[in-house]
Amino acid sequence: MLNNKKSIICINKKAQYSYYIKDVYYSGLVLKGWEVKSLRFKKVDISNAYISIINNEFFLINSTINVLPIINTFTDINIKRKRKLLLKKMEIKFLSLALKKKGITCIALSLFWKNNWCKLKFALSQGKKKIDKRFKIKQNDWKIDKMRLQKKNFKKIT
Repeated sequence: MLNNKKSIICINKKAQYSYYIKDVYYSGLVLKGWEVKSLRFKKVDISNAYISIINNEFFLINSTINVLPIINTFTDINIKRKRKLLLKKMEIKFLSLALKKKGITCIALSLFWKNNWCKLKFALSQGKKKIDKRFKIKQNDWKIDKMRLQKKNFKKIT
């Protein structure tokens, strides 16, 4: 779905490190005109963004879309406002039941363009503990060291 590199607006790099990703979903966003212009210039941050339920509607909370200097500032501009997600009724029911489980949260993974529409990729996830994060770092370090050793041994053989 995200095969074109130009279509990606923003990626939450902290998500893979801090959470176990269970299921991935896609939805549209309700945006204002100045927000769309800022998204085109990639002036957005979703590293701390999460999804919450308010009155049986899903909202993207704590995402920051910075204002471009060319935007008219006479209008009411809130860079951290709640942005409504566009989901179907069945998806809303399923996700609301899933979020009621203990330890499950919904986080934003990335923003991207699909046919000139801004879409949000989000996931049901469970938080990692500090021990799990350290173990993952240890595994990655070992992978790198293993590749170095294999490369060194391959040079000796040839």
